Amino acid sequence: MLNVGQIEEGFVLDHIKAGKSLAIYHLLQLDKMDYTVAIIKNAKSNKLGKKDILKIECDITKVNLDVLALIDKNITVNVIKDGEIVDKKELSLPKEIKNIIQCKNPRCITSIEQELPHIFVLSDEKKEIYRCKYCEEKYNERAQQFMRW
Repeated sequence: MLNVGQIEEGFVLDHIKAGKSLAIYHLLQLDKMDYTVAIIKNAKSNKLGKKDILKIECDITKVNLDVLALIDKNITVNVIKDGEIVDKKELSLPKEIKNIIQCKNPRCITSIEQELPHIFVLSDEKKEIYRCKYCEEKYNERAQQFMRW
């Protein structure tokens, strides 16, 4: 039996699709921060069969959680204070994503002007489709190489 202790202050990302925790770890740039992080992969779940869990011991305002919905808007975000869950946050798709995914259109201005930010705008909320702000290129969520690490 694996035992990962509780955290006193921070947050827990639960109900992550199995195998997605490392992508989230890099996407949230936790590898560049000095916080305690526990990654639990392939935990048993009644709801999903298998799931991943991330426990992060830091103030929730230090991390951009908008990008989580890009991976899976069904992730549960539990805010922890004094070892207890004090809030559960629901994720929603951000209207705009900046410098998280890259436009792969070779004719896009971001391919030529390296200092321009990569901005994608939510164009269809029901289908979860994002398009490049500059060239309208559709973001392909299945292509993991779009993620910037």
